[in-house]
Amino acid sequence: MNLSDDESTLLTHIREARESRETAVPKAEELGIGIDGAYRVQAALVEGREVIGYKLGLIKPEGQAQMGVDSPIYGRAHEDMVLESPVRLSSFLQPQFEPELAVVLGEDLPPGTSPGAAHAAIGGIYLAIDFLSNVWEGGTPTVADVVANNVAGGAFLLGERLLSEPLEGSLRLYHNGRLLTEGPVGGIGNIGERLVWLSEAVSGLEAGQAIFLGTPAVPQEAVAGTIELHGPRGSVLVADLQD
Repeated sequence: MNLSDDESTLLTHIREARESRETAVPKAEELGIGIDGAYRVQAALVEGREVIGYKLGLIKPEGQAQMGVDSPIYGRAHEDMVLESPVRLSSFLQPQFEPELAVVLGEDLPPGTSPGAAHAAIGGIYLAIDFLSNVWEGGTPTVADVVANNVAGGAFLLGERLLSEPLEGSLRLYHNGRLLTEGPVGGIGNIGERLVWLSEAVSGLEAGQAIFLGTPAVPQEAVAGTIELHGPRGSVLVADLQD
């Protein structure tokens, strides 16, 4: 990965924060790094690991407007990011979590595919929980800082039950029996269109890759306890969180 000196500086800054488990001051704006450079830093951050899919962020127009963009952003999911219960929160910086859906592709999805064909390429849809690990402290990081830090990608839980369509209702995330956050499944948007956008952005998707579709809910602080994600058609994903 060929990075500029400033991009290499940002990469080192993020790696040191992750390795030391200490938050850091956002630096992309100071270094003059835009979103294209941030994606190069992101790719270098996960270099050497098998990319098993992607995660979408900023799927809501209001979130995009707040960050000064007009489209979602994406992060890379690598092989050791998919966890099983129990989840150790000490692995993350400023851990938060959010309810999502994830699709696993049954067919390759090259750029230029129509939304209908993209939807037909889906091999399965599952409940998922996205654990965020945010290295940035204080203030508001730029979208380039967020992208460079792999869209706060920490880890994921992936449900075992295959969901059948049409997908309706809400995603409701509980902690020790108390509802923390919820959002309508429809808030995720048109899944076929999401996949088309991502395929164009990353020059194609591959069969077997998992795509985490972003959340229609508000992320919540992750603390030890039992969490339950309730989704369409009575589906449930349960896990234990440990400090």
